Amino acid sequence: MINRLKDGLKKSREGFLGQFTGLFRGSLLDEDFWESMEEILIQADVGICATTKISNELRGLAKKLNIKDPEELKELFKKEIVKLLTINNDNLVDGGYLNLLLFVGVNGVGKTTTIAKMAHKFINSGEKVIFAAADTFRAAAIEQLQEWGSRLGVDVIKHQRGGDPAAVVFDAINAANTRKADIILVDTAGRLHTNVNLMEELKKIKRVAKNELSKGLVKTVLVMDATTGQNGILQAKLFNEALNLDAIILTKLDGTAKGGIVIAIEEELKIPIWFVGVGEKPDDLQNFDPQVFVEALFE
Repeated sequence: MINRLKDGLKKSREGFLGQFTGLFRGSLLDEDFWESMEEILIQADVGICATTKISNELRGLAKKLNIKDPEELKELFKKEIVKLLTINNDNLVDGGYLNLLLFVGVNGVGKTTTIAKMAHKFINSGEKVIFAAADTFRAAAIEQLQEWGSRLGVDVIKHQRGGDPAAVVFDAINAANTRKADIILVDTAGRLHTNVNLMEELKKIKRVAKNELSKGLVKTVLVMDATTGQNGILQAKLFNEALNLDAIILTKLDGTAKGGIVIAIEEELKIPIWFVGVGEKPDDLQNFDPQVFVEALFE
């Protein structure tokens, strides 16, 4: 698993992190060192907030421990990153009840494919899954989910294109109860995140789900494209304001040399990352473990 993660993070490791190798091998822990470190972090999409926090913490530790050699600071730097990435995370699902995961995000982030990969994981752990095709807006969205349903042996609850997405979710919950399913994975529309109508539509879906599931969990998961960088942070903030996100799944992390976006997400949003996508295969959607992630990123 860690080898696959290392492979997936190759671009990030060879990109901005490659610069850290020379930085920590420098001869002086002077102001030039701190400025260079901050510049590398910002270029890597770590963001101003997290960069400032990391720099201040390390400056304080260097002074407290009387560290003069940058090489001695490397392990402390990694520990600081792990600390920033460690956000309290609840269970994915409640094993005793029917659970619903509402997947949101703009078009093109890999939402439907991510749902399929999640279904693969749940099925392998013995759970019965149902898909709800609540993206009734985009052409071929229902057909795409149906194709995945056929491949995975998962029932797909759908209406006609242009129908009420909340009604699809209502029917999916009834079907899941009848068929004794454990988990409903809901695909939703992803047109522009600034579209007020979309946000109201998603709020309605969530209200219906919560009303129909008096027990069990209803969780809202943002699927986010790592290659969008800081623009992705803006998207996440808007979705969170409207829907109170429970978790983030970060896709296409293998496609960016700016892996610092993971740090920016956790520092600015304080929303746990459940999984990171580092490839096309089902097993390339990996559980996010801060310690494992940092080791894979820096080795």
